[in-house]
Amino acid sequence: MIKTIELKSSRRIEFIDITENINNIIRKSGIFEGACFINVPHTTAAVTINENSDSDVLRDILNKTGKLIPPNEGYTHSEGNSDSHIKSSLYGPSLSLIINQSKLLLGIWQAIYFCEFDGPRNRQVYIKLING
Repeated sequence: MIKTIELKSSRRIEFIDITENINNIIRKSGIFEGACFINVPHTTAAVTINENSDSDVLRDILNKTGKLIPPNEGYTHSEGNSDSHIKSSLYGPSLSLIINQSKLLLGIWQAIYFCEFDGPRNRQVYIKLING
């Protein structure tokens, strides 16, 4: 089974917590133990795991990433979003996670974030669940 999470980002660069969206899909599936594959089908977006408790962590990540890969660095790509493509490649388009007791097996402070690097846009995240 493949499910799609529909998102609308509101800023050019932002992280959107999709953990609960995914856990809802898992609960509705009836899967108790298994695997969850998360895939972002966009070249200027990504998915990552990081802290969900202190919002300063996300601000620090976005701030440092912006300094390391600034938007106006004389890139040759004509659309003006090369920094978004680079960030997407570094963070990556997919994650593989364990399902345990009908939810993602994450650390106490971990969350799954959709990473928008070229918004605002309508986006999708694909979720593939494997029972077992």
